[in-house]
Amino acid sequence: MNFDSIGWAFDNTYSKLSNTFKEEVKPTPVHNPELVVLNDRLAQYLNLDFSKIKKDDLSQIFSGNSLPKGSLTLAQAYAGHQFGHFTILGDGRALMIGEHIDKNNNRYDIQFKGSGKTPYSRNADGRAALGPMLREYIISESMHHLGVPTTRSLAVVETGEDVIRESILKGAVLTRVASSHIRVGTFQYALISKNKNDLKTLFDYTLQRHYPNLKKSESSPVDLLKLVLKKQVNLICNWMRIGFVHGVMNTDNMTISGETIDYGPCAFMDKYDPGTVFSSIDSQGRYAYFNQPRVAKWNLERFAECLLPLINDDNEIAIPIATEILKEFPNIYKESWLKMMKQKLGLLGDEPKDEKLIIELLSWMHRNKADYTNTFCYLMGEYKKKNQIYNETQFTLWKKKWENRIKLNNISKAGSLKIMRKANPLVIPRNHLVEGALQYVNEMNDLSKVNELLKILQRPYEKVSTTSIYQSTPIPEENYVTYCGT
Repeated sequence: MNFDSIGWAFDNTYSKLSNTFKEEVKPTPVHNPELVVLNDRLAQYLNLDFSKIKKDDLSQIFSGNSLPKGSLTLAQAYAGHQFGHFTILGDGRALMIGEHIDKNNNRYDIQFKGSGKTPYSRNADGRAALGPMLREYIISESMHHLGVPTTRSLAVVETGEDVIRESILKGAVLTRVASSHIRVGTFQYALISKNKNDLKTLFDYTLQRHYPNLKKSESSPVDLLKLVLKKQVNLICNWMRIGFVHGVMNTDNMTISGETIDYGPCAFMDKYDPGTVFSSIDSQGRYAYFNQPRVAKWNLERFAECLLPLINDDNEIAIPIATEILKEFPNIYKESWLKMMKQKLGLLGDEPKDEKLIIELLSWMHRNKADYTNTFCYLMGEYKKKNQIYNETQFTLWKKKWENRIKLNNISKAGSLKIMRKANPLVIPRNHLVEGALQYVNEMNDLSKVNELLKILQRPYEKVSTTSIYQSTPIPEENYVTYCGT
């Protein structure tokens, strides 16, 4: 098969690193692959053209049966703290097929997920199920359109083979796109390598790949720590802005690029509760909504530990330097969070009581189990469903204070709304709607509800005729639970 017309442009730099960091391995062929969904918008963004390729051939490509010219498949090795416990890991069911360069010289990892066993699979089968792969496609693309740094999804292929979990499920392969898959856990793996050059090699590669300007710095390890810290603050503030709970913030799931990665036990909060947890195994709430900033700092501390030998040969000098940087996290985060929340409320300028005003609203939402997304939509006049909760006395009094605060900086209501509409989505991938669409695929073999959901999620800040349908909330008694394979 000749796929030259597609426009793949591979330049595989990660493969040139020492074998400490990866092992070359081929995808396990599947017998009867069938393309389920192809992200034409993302393909166009990557300067890839699949329009001349038959569906059967696309199925062969995105199942891994027919690899593109210039690809070089490998599984990456890394370590990680999973729920605080250190372990050696690696791509157990993922393979990077290569680094694609677009016309603007941007570099992207193209990775299969669910493509079979690797040297890091341990006792697993290396496969993935259709539902979870479609779910990652929906959530990751939604995150992109919500304006959150994220890995993205290019395609999902059904393998035609079953995978055995708690039940028999349809197998699938997801094609994921990322600016890289370099993680805090990759640095942790390099730190404990027997080859003492591996840490410096990875550091130099990371600068070349993501932050070439830092190569000129006389203190590039310090500058990298500062930059990654700011990237993570930005990422977490974006998660908090839209009510997203990642659910598995292990160090192997924190990228150095600052992108959201791994959409396993993640979900979006409906009613506001800072203790919201969706993961079935997070019994202690380590990765709860309100804990996400704290965990990000903890992960950054692990990253700093990896950089200590590069900051200075003497730990007594290196540790205080790294510690001073990390001490800034709470202030940097709080400043960013306040700025974000003020945007959600359409507030300009700085007033001494702004934080109190924000906390009062969040506390009221928590006490009254108000929907997080819809409450801000209500304040914008974009939630029209009858809900007596917004007639409650304490909310009415708070709303008056908010309206008076807006007037302090001589901003019109229209000006305030303009700020709010950029920060507050009208729709998010509601958990019950996502699961309903996936159930329809499973039971009816029909992708129409998934496609409808994807269409509305491409324009989360715009009001369209069906917006109100996708603002619906689950029944109060529903407790949504996700799993690592979700």
